Amino acid sequence: MAILSKSREGAKEIIGVVHLLPLPGSPGWKGDLDLVVEHALRDAEALAGGGIDAVIFENFGDVPFLSGTVPPETIAAMAVVIESVANSVEAPFGVNVLRNDPLAALALAYATGGEFIRANVHTGVMVTDQGIIQGRAEDTVRRRSALAAPVKLLADVLVKHAVPLGEQDIRDAAKAAVHRGLADGLIVTGSFTGEEADLSDVKAVKEVVPGGTPVLVGSGVTEANIGTYLEWADGVIVGTSLKRDGVVSNPVDQGRVARLVSAGRG
Repeated sequence: MAILSKSREGAKEIIGVVHLLPLPGSPGWKGDLDLVVEHALRDAEALAGGGIDAVIFENFGDVPFLSGTVPPETIAAMAVVIESVANSVEAPFGVNVLRNDPLAALALAYATGGEFIRANVHTGVMVTDQGIIQGRAEDTVRRRSALAAPVKLLADVLVKHAVPLGEQDIRDAAKAAVHRGLADGLIVTGSFTGEEADLSDVKAVKEVVPGGTPVLVGSGVTEANIGTYLEWADGVIVGTSLKRDGVVSNPVDQGRVARLVSAGRG
């Protein structure tokens, strides 16, 4: 299964992250939505110009994150930003609403033409810095069905910045997300933002899910390691290493994007 609609079957897909500045209602909000749009547009243009396959929008600036449902102003602001960028940058895109509001992500993707969403906790229960977060697979998948939304669902397996409630083998978590949670693809990460995923975890997940299920690496991907990851994974989601000087709060560096894409396709 290809992740993106225009990708050929079996293609290795490279997805870049557009980290949004703080949105209305968050402590860091500066009162200027045009500034948020400009920042997102600049990063999306750099990602597309560097040859990325797709982008994913995240409300990364909305710290501290809510554990579940985000307020209406967050969804409304994200819709404005995503629509503005999508009208200017020709690239497939997805949505991730942090910390874990896949219903909001689904609504945004459906309304703006997004192709996929990321659910950080889709099945199971994780202990996070926001407290205990329980997966909402039943809500997300049923809502998608009710909308007849052509949106794929990528689910993290034992997501970063969290530990499972009780012992949990990553193989079992992966199988649950696909077979019981009906996720279309899985994401394997390190423990924190920017931290490399353990290659043995990537291999383990790839080995236990059905052959057509895409497995992506969702943190710590760099120009140096992307080739190794793509020997096993079907794609990557890259944020930090594409920023100027590799600092997550900096703008996207198009030169870094181009070098990473070249390394991944070489």
